[in-house]
Amino acid sequence: MNFQQLEYIIAVENHRHFARAADACFVTQPTLSMMIQKLEDEIGVKVFDRSKQPIVPTQAGVAVILQARKIIFEAAKMKEVINDLNGEIKGELKLGIIPTVAPYLLPLFLSSFLKKFPLLQIKIIEQTTSQLIESLKNQQLDAAILSTPLNNNSLDERPLYYEPFLVYAPGNPSLMKKKFLIPADINTNELWLLEEGHCMRAQAINLCELRKKDVLISNLEYEAGSIETLKKMVDICKGITILPELALSDLTKKELKNVRHFRSPEPVREISIVTYRHFIKQRIIDVLVDEIKKMIPEEMQSVKRRSITEID
Repeated sequence: MNFQQLEYIIAVENHRHFARAADACFVTQPTLSMMIQKLEDEIGVKVFDRSKQPIVPTQAGVAVILQARKIIFEAAKMKEVINDLNGEIKGELKLGIIPTVAPYLLPLFLSSFLKKFPLLQIKIIEQTTSQLIESLKNQQLDAAILSTPLNNNSLDERPLYYEPFLVYAPGNPSLMKKKFLIPADINTNELWLLEEGHCMRAQAINLCELRKKDVLISNLEYEAGSIETLKKMVDICKGITILPELALSDLTKKELKNVRHFRSPEPVREISIVTYRHFIKQRIIDVLVDEIKKMIPEEMQSVKRRSITEID
């Protein structure tokens, strides 16, 4: 039995497919299958039921995989302890991030962070919140930058900043006449949102109280997959949408004239770095948090506005 075999059975458990697990481990499928077969012969039990699709662990396999995860975790923890003793920031950080944060936050800190820590390799994956949470639980990611709170006891959340929501309404003179807006000012029949699966969609629905109103929102038949697409569709159709404050950095001077803040206290979303409860690369996260906070305006790092989750 060796670490490699344990990593292979964990990969098959995560992917429930031998070929995809082999790709994830950068080996051929015959090699992976052979190594797992050797492990099964050595311990005297079948780890996986190969007759089912997708592949599932046997009853004994569930216990074996659980123990394998513990062993791999402790081995990785030893490496981190040694790095800490040597005062080194190195290794690999697999970082997830949601699409409504990635294009605006990553350019702020990533370049300087990589220059400061050249021995650290960062792999960044952009996915929806539910996908990232699943990857954290399966230990396919070390950490993720998400909108919180998630109300999940298996995850630890470390707030980074509090980002206000703003209204973008080109071609809407009635809204542009006002210096500040309230949610009731927004005509929900003109509101455009991101597609299902994006947490910002649910936050905008909550903010604009769409759940409380029996309205037909015909222009929501087109649901954008990104904030940039959403903004362009609103530009064309003269609708309304909700933008996070960091997205303003990509707007032209002309487009900025179509933006209005909400009246104080502004609704915000909390953005945090989230880790699984057994996370071990804490020192790397510490320096990452420090670097991000250096790039975020100070006023966005305090909780003086109301969280979007507090709006019923």
